[in-house]
Order: sequence, then C-alpha cells, then structure tokens
Amino acid sequence: MAWLTFLVGMVALWGAAEGAAVGGLLAEYAAGLASGAALLAALAFAPGVRRMTPTGRRLLLTVLACPVPLVLAVVTWLGVG
Repeated sequence: MAWLTFLVGMVALWGAAEGAAVGGLLAEYAAGLASGAALLAALAFAPGVRRMTPTGRRLLLTVLACPVPLVLAVVTWLGVG
C-alpha cells in the first residue's frame, strides 16, 4: 500500500506540475482505499466470521485483504499508463 500511495502521489505531483487536474485521480484512489477498508471491517464484524476461531478468522481476512492492494495497483496502472 505504501508503494501504491507513493505512485499515486508522484503521478498527482507530475500532473499538477503540467497543469492537469489531479483531483479526480486522488478522489478515486481515496474512495477505493476507503471502500476496501470498509468492506474488510464489515466482514470482520459479520456474525458468521465472529464465530470462527481466531486463526481461521485471521486467515480469511488475510486472503481477502491481499487482493485489495493488487486491484488498486492494476487500476492505477491501467488508468495512468
């Protein structure tokens, strides 16, 4: 996530230096990041997940959390490139 945030920040900085509007890129990134965090939090507090063993719950949330940065990186890459 740190690399992806750095990448979005650099693209926004370069775009602003050229005079392009970068508010949309930053808003999309923030919305995607916030929605991914909200979905994981909602899943973590779902009744079925709360009844799981702690090890199983951590494994499930880890498996679902890893694709979020990957999807954000691919969307950013395709949107910028």
